[in-house]
Amino acid sequence: MAKRFSPTARRRRLAAELRRRREVAGFTLERAASHIDSSHSRLSRIETAQTGIRPPDLRALLDLYQVPADEQAVLVNLAREARQRGWWHGYGKAVPEWFEVYVGLESEAAGLGVYESQFVHGLFQTEEYARAVYQAAVIPLLPDEVDRRVRLRMERQTLVTEQGMFMRAVLDEAVLRRAIGGRDVLRGQLRRLLDVAELPNVSLQVLPFGAGACVLGSFTIMDFPDPADPAVIYVENQTGALYLEQPDEVRDYTLKYDYLRAAARNPVESTQFIADLAKELT
Repeated sequence: MAKRFSPTARRRRLAAELRRRREVAGFTLERAASHIDSSHSRLSRIETAQTGIRPPDLRALLDLYQVPADEQAVLVNLAREARQRGWWHGYGKAVPEWFEVYVGLESEAAGLGVYESQFVHGLFQTEEYARAVYQAAVIPLLPDEVDRRVRLRMERQTLVTEQGMFMRAVLDEAVLRRAIGGRDVLRGQLRRLLDVAELPNVSLQVLPFGAGACVLGSFTIMDFPDPADPAVIYVENQTGALYLEQPDEVRDYTLKYDYLRAAARNPVESTQFIADLAKELT
C-alpha cells in the first residue's frame, strides 16, 4: 500500500527550511518580514508552520536569502504540496482542527514511541473498543459522528498493519483492566493486542502496578525518516493538544520514555500477561 501524502509534514519541513535560510543569510524576522510587506509575527507563524505562505512572498524571501535557483525550485514545489488537502479531509468534522496536525504528522512518521495511561492506543484498537471510547466522550457525539471517527481510526491503523510503521508501545496495566465497552469488548481488545504484538514492526510492553507511581499522562514521540524533520512530542488533552519540538523538550520526554520501557515487562512477559488477562475474561 502506497504511503499516504501529508501536506502537514511538507509545511513543517518548508517552515524549518525558511527559518534556517533566513538565519544563514543573517536577516532578522523584522527585516525579512518588511521585504514582503508583512509583520514579523506573521513571518514567525510561517516559520513555525502555523500558517502557509503565498508563492510570491516565498519567491521574494528566497531571492532575499540568495537561495540558488535549483534549490528555490525544490522549495517552491514543497510549498505547492503543502497547500494540498490531506487524505483525512474526506472524513469532515471527524478530524477536529487541532487533531489534523497529528494525523498529518503520523501519516509520514517513520516510527512512534507511545505511552498510554488511560486507553489502548488508537492504532491498536478494535472497532468495538474504539466505538465504546467515543460513546463515552464527555460531550456526547451523534451516531454518524461516532461512525466517521471509528472509520478514520480503522484506516489509520493501516500505517502499522500494511505500511509497516514501527511502533514501540508501553501500556499501563490499568489500561488492560479497564473494561471499556464491557467484558466482551475488552476480551476482544486483548486478543487484538496479542495479534499486533506478533507483527515484526511492533514492540508492546506492559507497565505493571508494581512499578510504582507514574505521574506521566499519555504521550507520543514521533520520529521521521528525513533528518530535516526533528522529532515531535504529542500530548493530548480534552480540548486540544500540545506539539513539543524544542530539543530539550524532546530529550526530556525521550529520557522519560526510556525509563518507562525499562520499568515495564519485556515484550515476551507482556504478551503472556495479556494472554492471561484474556483467559480470565473467558
